[in-house]
Amino acid sequence: MKIKSFWKFWAALALAALLGIALAGCGGESSKTNGNGGKSAETDALEAIKQRGKLIVGVKYDLNLFGLKNPETGEVEGFDIDIAKGLAKKILGDENKIELKEVTSKTRIPMLNNGDIDAIIATMTITEERKKEVDFSDVYFMAGQSLLVKKDSKINSVKDLKKGMTVLTAKGSTSAQNIRKAAPDVNVLEFENYAEAFTALRSGQGDALTTDNALLMGMAKQDPNYRVLDETFTEEPYGIAVRKGNTELLQVINEYLKEIRENGEYDRIYEKWIGKKPQE
Repeated sequence: MKIKSFWKFWAALALAALLGIALAGCGGESSKTNGNGGKSAETDALEAIKQRGKLIVGVKYDLNLFGLKNPETGEVEGFDIDIAKGLAKKILGDENKIELKEVTSKTRIPMLNNGDIDAIIATMTITEERKKEVDFSDVYFMAGQSLLVKKDSKINSVKDLKKGMTVLTAKGSTSAQNIRKAAPDVNVLEFENYAEAFTALRSGQGDALTTDNALLMGMAKQDPNYRVLDETFTEEPYGIAVRKGNTELLQVINEYLKEIRENGEYDRIYEKWIGKKPQE
């Protein structure tokens, strides 16, 4: 009896071990599919947006012409906003089925990857470094970095920036990296956003402000005492960013960008905010 009990004990242990391995295998497969017919959470973002009935987009609130909160109406307006609303219409059939969340150059990627937003449409330059963190759409706007200076400033080129001068920009932006390469002898002051940087420039804290020329045009429009240099010293291709692996959502975004270029809607938005037709 004792011998039979001994073998029954070990047989039961072996069976339990085999069952444990099988269940672990099923659990691993389940975590990959998430019960969505083989789709992972990363590739199912488009379906989640449709089920929610709302597209959540990260945009700037402080950039005239691209994303600026109108103090009178409380509405955010600009080039990026019109692009975002058009995308909502493409996905959900109604441009009003959208929620706009404020992002800065520093917060936009963390907010995207935390799941706070579905996409970033916020004057975001496509770079190889950023491609490691997010997936980008096709280019939807081509800008170039320049300088904003006082109208009577003797600075007419990035080459006129000398040692002892101070240039202002925003934290987490490619502009900060680029100006350090283009003018290594200048002091660079970084602010939380471009609105703060522009306020600092107007209060005399710097000799110039640097970012993409399209954004600087918006600042110059706010204050005619400043001008944007004609010269650009970089190319800044803007893309719409989504989380890594959101392939279906990215495909729809690229389809949308192609459609608005072909039907003339892109030209209308561009001329409305930039004041001229885009260059071919």
